[in-house]
Amino acid sequence: MKHYCITGGIGAGKSFVCNIMREHGIEIYDCDKGARRLINSSKVIHDRLVSLIGEETYKDGRYNTSVVTKFLLASDDNKKAINSIVHPAVIDDFYASGMKWMECAIIYEADLDQYVDKVVAVIAPREVRIERIMKRDGITYDKASQWVDGQESQDLVAQRADYVIINDGKKDLHEQINTIINKLK
Repeated sequence: MKHYCITGGIGAGKSFVCNIMREHGIEIYDCDKGARRLINSSKVIHDRLVSLIGEETYKDGRYNTSVVTKFLLASDDNKKAINSIVHPAVIDDFYASGMKWMECAIIYEADLDQYVDKVVAVIAPREVRIERIMKRDGITYDKASQWVDGQESQDLVAQRADYVIINDGKKDLHEQINTIINKLK
């Protein structure tokens, strides 16, 4: 079975594109939701994270985001250590789901593109992305800009991707999506 990924930076509209694809009957595995579920349900992940970070990783049996975030941001080695625990479990869960498509914001940053046959990048102009984030999250222009600028360049993502969907509010999304779906059948 072939596997595909939809990726894109914050505010580019990858989730919006995935929702359109779902309307076409395509099931899409959400890597963020999968990771959250596995972090809270997998004994293996629980034990490995506790061994790595400490007992405070889980509080009252629930994942302690603030403790893990602090650990994660302390160094690149810490980030790599957490990713080496969580990402393989997410990929295994994706494969076990029987779905062909996944939505993953960090496909290249996490080196997960090796697990899919094709990558579709959703991109949008910087200002459009910032406006979407401000509206969605009720944050300032400066904060939204910071989020956009803190991610991998969407130009680089688009260059590495096999297909690109431009979600600028002008180009027809349905036409672009249909073209890609038909090419991948």
